[in-house]
Amino acid sequence: MLHAKAEDAGRTWIEVNPRHTSDGCECCGHAAPENRVSQAEFVCQRCGHKAAADAHAARNILRAGLALHTATAA
Repeated sequence: MLHAKAEDAGRTWIEVNPRHTSDGCECCGHAAPENRVSQAEFVCQRCGHKAAADAHAARNILRAGLALHTATAA
């Protein structure tokens, strides 16, 4: 349904593998389950970056989608 709505709106649909988007650090790239100290909090065990877990995962998904878009456009 979302794919069809995106096409109707003239948007590009890019599927992103959600694996490690909630436990991978957006700053240093370190991915480990221990980075999710709670359901709501992300703290990288390598570099110490802290963020709200859901917002952090959303930024990782956006970054992955933009990378896929750039790779397919080239």
